Amino acid sequence: MSTWQMQVLDSYENKSYADGQAAAMYGQFPPMINASRPPGEWQSYDIVFSGPRFNGTTLEKPAVVTVLHNGVAVHAAQAFLGPTAHKVIGKYEPSHAKGYIGLQDHGNPVRFRNIWIRPIKEAE
Repeated sequence: MSTWQMQVLDSYENKSYADGQAAAMYGQFPPMINASRPPGEWQSYDIVFSGPRFNGTTLEKPAVVTVLHNGVAVHAAQAFLGPTAHKVIGKYEPSHAKGYIGLQDHGNPVRFRNIWIRPIKEAE
């Protein structure tokens, strides 16, 4: 959605800043553990994301994510503080409730495969 970023990056034995390493909620929360595999091995991410909910312009529920990186739980129902950015916590806006999914890289060799996107109906 260009608003909520989960970091995909080579972090194997990497001393990167904590909230910028692989599986970080970029700029907000590092993963609970660095579960990165060595370069050249496939990495896996299972991401369950719920976008924010608004009543008009009032935030009722923040965006929340649960992430498994290489089968290891690294975030469990963690709420985003706001949109992700480097050294900035953005403010929630109603336009952040829906959008696209984008994939990017940081100059490391990267390939994506087996991408599954499914809507999840949340309990009321």
